[in-house]
This record gives sequence, structure tokens and C-alpha cells, in this order.
Amino acid sequence: MIARAVLCAVALLCAPGLARAQISDDVVKLGVLTDMSSLYSDATGKGSLLAAQMAVADFGGTVLGKPIEVISADHQNKPDIGAAIARQWYDQDKVDAIVDVPTSSVALAVQQISKDKDRVFLISGAGTSDLTGPACSPVGVHWTYDTYALAHVAGKAMVERGEDTWFFITADYAFGHALERDAAEVVTASGGRVLGSARVPLNTADFSSFLLQAQASGAKVVALANAGGDTQTAIKQAAEFGLQKGGQKLLALLIEITDTHSLGLATAQGMILTDGFYWDRDAATRAFATRFYETMHVMPSMIQAGVYSEVAHYLKAVKAAGTDEGKAVVAMMRALPINDFFAHNGTLRPDGRMVHDMYLMQVKTPAESKGAWDLYQVLATVPGDQAYRPMAQGRCPLVTGN
Repeated sequence: MIARAVLCAVALLCAPGLARAQISDDVVKLGVLTDMSSLYSDATGKGSLLAAQMAVADFGGTVLGKPIEVISADHQNKPDIGAAIARQWYDQDKVDAIVDVPTSSVALAVQQISKDKDRVFLISGAGTSDLTGPACSPVGVHWTYDTYALAHVAGKAMVERGEDTWFFITADYAFGHALERDAAEVVTASGGRVLGSARVPLNTADFSSFLLQAQASGAKVVALANAGGDTQTAIKQAAEFGLQKGGQKLLALLIEITDTHSLGLATAQGMILTDGFYWDRDAATRAFATRFYETMHVMPSMIQAGVYSEVAHYLKAVKAAGTDEGKAVVAMMRALPINDFFAHNGTLRPDGRMVHDMYLMQVKTPAESKGAWDLYQVLATVPGDQAYRPMAQGRCPLVTGN
């Protein structure tokens, strides 16, 4: 299979015009576009920038004899700002690939611009599964997680345990909508029912009215379809309202290790979650996390670990392809094996989805934890082909031909 993929990549490189392409502007330039100042900054932000810089340093700082440069910017979680930065980077600053981009509404805008400019888009922070569905791109690579995987790993497990009535508290933008949609689908497909939902503006400080709706619904599961600071706020206020003491289960469909650490085990203990990376999984993850911690003084989130992995693989593909031309590099990224501390035997599909194992985890109790970052126990390893949406179901035009 790999040999066939390599042959396909080589054939693409031999197409007219591509064989002559080398390194544009004599530098490979990466732009880390992320949240440096708001609710997603702990799990992305400066840590994502560091992860990209670590990958470049470990690669040797050059590729095909040309320097590798990393720049960064804060998109402020606003699609218009993110789009403006992407256009400037591509048109004026000659950026070859944009990296990370938490906030799905921003990522969807950058995906289209990257497609128009034939520049590689390495997505780690954004979650909507539409990025490899209707909005897929021949130069878009969705590496770390998506809403389908988050919903199906934890959602299916909860319903199978008898937690079969749900109420959603949902961030009112593309990511939250996709996460609620994907989770609702797996709940109903597994025999459960959705009793209601509440849409919440981004960066909300007061969740009281939404939590009261969830309590009144009588749902067994109150599912948080949000992330970052919004998730932390909702969990803290849910504890104040006594949701869990009243018998309801609180499920954070996306919670990063930085969120859990900030909340503390006394508040977060017992919660079920889905993650694509855990720093204490094995020797390789611990080695990366130790290096990361030396600079950031926190353990890496799955998004930050994913940034390192996707940048490292991108650089390998540039070297193997002999060019930084967008479609040629992504073709080589599909052809090359993906094996590192983040993903074992990962595969990059034609729709842009990188398929790798995901993990069903539970937050430890204070008594079970042996240290400040000893937060999770792995309940199950879910193979990538079970965690991620089948490509035929995604409605990606690159796959369907429509």
C-alpha cells in the first residue's frame, strides 16, 4: 500500500511544471496562526509555537539546503482577522504552510484561502469534521482530532453504560455546532435520546441560565460542546449548581490536559473524555513532554503535540518531494509512513484526515494521582478506523467527485 502511494507521489512530481519546482524564495516558511491571548491560548498559543520550533530544530533547521523559518500571529478567534493574516502571509510574506489554527470558524476561512493559493494548511487546533467533509481541500491536512472522533469515542461509551438521555451546552459557532451534531448522531444511533440543547456565545462568563436548562431537562448526561476557558467555566459553575451531586453526569466532549490541571482533580475527578495524546502514555511521549515542559512549565496538550508531529512530517515530505509546492508536498505526506511519539502507523487519507488511535480516558481522583500532572487513566485505546468517520460518509468533493 505504501509502495503504491509513493509511486503515485512520484508520478505527481513528474507532472509538467512540478519537476522543476524547488524551494520557493529559497526558504521554507511556516506560519503558526493561533490563539495567543484568549480562551484557547493555554492549549494552543505559545505552546503550539514552541512545538513547531522544536520540530524544526530537531529536523536540523534546514531542508534541501534551505533555511526553515517559523513566524506566528494571534487570530483573536475572529475569522476576518485570521483570513487577513493568511492572505498577507501568503501574498506578501511568502509563507509556505500555515499551522495550528484553533477555532473552527477561523480554520474554515483559512482552508479556503490556502486552497486558492495552493499552500499547505496543517490543522491541529481546529475541530470541525467539516474540514475533511464538505470543506475539504487538496492542500488541507487535519492532523490531531475532530468533532466526529471526540463524539464517537466518548459518546458511544457513555450510552453503552446506560447514560442514554442527553442535553447539550454548545458553543455558538462552527466548532460547537459540529460537535453537537456529531455527538447527537452517535447518541441516537446507539439508542439514546437528545432532550435539548442551549447555544452559548463564545467566551461566556455566566453559564447559570444554560445549566438551569440542563438541570430542568432531567437528562442523565449534560454534554459540553465547547472548549478551553468556556469548558473550564462551565465545569466550575456546574459544580456550584450541584449538577453531579443531583445525579447528572457532566461530559466535556473536548477538554485539554491544561484545562483539567487548571480545574484541579477535586473538581474534575471522574470525568470521561476523549483525547488524541497523553504525555504519560509511554517512554516516547514522556521524552517529548519533558523537553516541552522545560520551556513551558506545563505538559503539552494534544494540540501542541500534534503541531510538532505534523510539522515534522511536513518537513520530511518537503525533503522527499524535492519541492515546497503545496499539492506535491501533501501527496508525499500521504505516501510517507507516519510513526512518531504522537501517532503509531498513522495514515493520511485523500480527504485530508490523518487517521490515528484515540484514547478514552477518565480523570483520576486526588487519591489516585501521584503528581501534579498525573491526571488521567486510559480506559481504552480506540483504533483510528473506529474513531474517525469513514471517508465515504464525509461528503468530501475530492472523494465523491462532486
